[in-house]
Amino acid sequence: MKHAILFVLSAFFVGQAGAAGLPDGALEDPSAIGPYEAVEANLSDFLWLKRPVVVFADTPADPRFKRQIELLETRPQALIDRDVVILVDTDRQNPSDIRLKLRPRGFMMVLIGKDGEVELRKPSPWDVREITRAIDKMPMRLQELKEQRAAQLPIFDD
Repeated sequence: MKHAILFVLSAFFVGQAGAAGLPDGALEDPSAIGPYEAVEANLSDFLWLKRPVVVFADTPADPRFKRQIELLETRPQALIDRDVVILVDTDRQNPSDIRLKLRPRGFMMVLIGKDGEVELRKPSPWDVREITRAIDKMPMRLQELKEQRAAQLPIFDD
């Protein structure tokens, strides 16, 4: 049942293959944001490539979990632009390695930077606008934006 719910939820995200596990090439595909099962993931796989947003709940029926997924569905392109991957863990009885490392109590949304550091922990759902604002303040994201602007500047030959 849990996998079926996640599969349905993942249909809202652009270009997704499914929610159970990380499909081949998910780390290289910029549009592969998930949600993916945290039990199938290893945070070190995302190091310097993606910014994981991990959504924890004790059950997929948790209204805060459902609301968080709804909020993440509203603006997938904003998350894709910031190299976000969404991981979910709703099984407290069979904890993933990520759950054991981050030790949530009930519902929690965690934003992890590309450097693997926890940047944000929230005990209530956050919308994409709040998440992207937090990401846009991170030093690595500021550097990415600076590099993007430099690449777009016209080059004038003398």
